[in-house]
Amino acid sequence: MPVVLGIDSSTQSVKVEARDVESGKLVGSGRAAHPPTTPPRSEQDPETWWSALVAAVLEACSGRSAEVVAISVAGQQHGMVALGVDGRAVYPGKLWNDTESSGEAAALVSRIGVDAWATATGSVPVAAFTVTKVAWLKAHHPEAYARMTHVVLPHDEMTRRLTGRFATDRGDASGTGYWSPASGSWRTDLLALVDSERDWISALPVVVGPFEMVGALTNGAASELHLGESVIVGPGTGDNMGAALGLGLEPGDVVISLGTSGTVYAVSDTPTADVSGCVAGFADASGRFLPLVCTLNAMKVTDAIARLLGVDHAAFEALVLDTSAGSHGLVLIPYFDGERTPNRPDATGVLHGIRSDVSRGQFARAAVEGVVCGLLDGLDALQAAGVRTDGRLLLIGGGARSAAFQRVVADLAQRTVTVPSADEHVAVGAALQAAVVWSVAQGSGTGDEVLARLRRAWGLGGGTLIEPNRSVDAVSIRAAYARSRG
Repeated sequence: MPVVLGIDSSTQSVKVEARDVESGKLVGSGRAAHPPTTPPRSEQDPETWWSALVAAVLEACSGRSAEVVAISVAGQQHGMVALGVDGRAVYPGKLWNDTESSGEAAALVSRIGVDAWATATGSVPVAAFTVTKVAWLKAHHPEAYARMTHVVLPHDEMTRRLTGRFATDRGDASGTGYWSPASGSWRTDLLALVDSERDWISALPVVVGPFEMVGALTNGAASELHLGESVIVGPGTGDNMGAALGLGLEPGDVVISLGTSGTVYAVSDTPTADVSGCVAGFADASGRFLPLVCTLNAMKVTDAIARLLGVDHAAFEALVLDTSAGSHGLVLIPYFDGERTPNRPDATGVLHGIRSDVSRGQFARAAVEGVVCGLLDGLDALQAAGVRTDGRLLLIGGGARSAAFQRVVADLAQRTVTVPSADEHVAVGAALQAAVVWSVAQGSGTGDEVLARLRRAWGLGGGTLIEPNRSVDAVSIRAAYARSRG
């Protein structure tokens, strides 16, 4: 049977899922770690991504290599990979959660103003965005910058290693700070703010269509991966765009993703341009748009508090669930490692309302409520930007398996929460994209037609429903958080 590979190349690891094209059935999986990073400097050697990808693909394809027909890569957004003429990185890959370019971000925004940036790209750059990292490289490592011939995103680099082509997709391109989701084109005039002398078009990858084939595996890639040279490669996308595909999102559906960091996003039929800078006006991987709010601090906060309390995950969960909503007035502002939304790269965490009778449960619950309040502020920002949010509310990521987070999200949002049955969504979305690309290449229909058919066949989007406790005073709890946040 034809099998596709969906690759999730994240900050921490690469995960590969092998799935049957028609049913979506999981037939193999693999995983390999990436080197750890600690912001504000967060860098990795792109060679380690490729080594991990090869190892994970070999694990996932054990005994099925001959059945693989297509691959797509969904990767961590924003990161900067600066390549030289020999195709090697001239500087380590600078990741999305690296905040060293916060000064360059502020300087770029001041050059033309927030309105102009939001109109041009749908987003106001912060340190996460690629354009700020390019400016940082020029300012701090001019010798490496001078040797740079191409600048690409992490998923682009893996696609290049697979096919030999410099290519990206509209979803991941929309997180660079120099591509317009509204016009569907590179904004080299914005890169000219960094360097007006460079020929930027020759340095950038081509943006392929949502279900367009980039090419086939090179001889070298096929040999390393033990796959056939006829295996085709899809355009790939950013990790959030991949998850949206894997969840079968429709306009109005909202996702809260709880990982090391947190995101809130929704599929939209129209682009957004939020001058406040809270909502990043991304494109998605299907031809629509994916307005998104990102916070730097999510599960890392509760992990840190559990460590301080000296308890394991199960005990921490019990402390939260045994403590009443509102944490008896204790409020934790979770900006432990700076924050992206709101844009406070030098911020730290703050505890408000602590009293002499404070309990371990109050401390634990305040940590969870602080993270959730920050993400629900993101949901409010989506609504303020004109995004429909009246569909399903889905909870994904590592935190979605936490009964404490499930309960607090449902109660503070006062909405039914869907927790999808599957844990992995980015790799599923990448696999789905690969399946659509391959099916279209076989003449099975247009991309939209095949996508609709495979979404149904793969049974995407189902899960467990968590109902809110209607007696919880969510308004007061969120108001206390807002006062403490300032």
